[in-house]
Amino acid sequence: MMSRSIGRFVMLLAFTLGIGSNTSFADTPIVELRIRNHLFFPDTLEVPAHTKIKLMVINEDPTPEEFESYELNREKVILGHRKTIIFIGPLPPGEYPFFGEFYPKTAQGKIVVTAQQPSE
Repeated sequence: MMSRSIGRFVMLLAFTLGIGSNTSFADTPIVELRIRNHLFFPDTLEVPAHTKIKLMVINEDPTPEEFESYELNREKVILGHRKTIIFIGPLPPGEYPFFGEFYPKTAQGKIVVTAQQPSE
């Protein structure tokens, strides 16, 4: 029984470190999105097409918020004064709206995926 647990641990560790995978999470660009006063900042994010992105969502509010996007097929609760990473993409060019499930009238934004590199 113990060797099975060790085997699972080794497999999980290898997966986490990306061993045996062609994808390196270290090379994945990080894009920050902040939640402040039940609003997303910035409310529009520009990212390159066909690129996997680490979306770091930082909730500066004391209350939780849920990042929700039907187009991205993502939903994630971010507790107050916490942060999380949501992987998105690679995506074709287009606009992908998102909103805060708990404050949908104010917490709204979109990810604009462009064929060009994002502007600085």
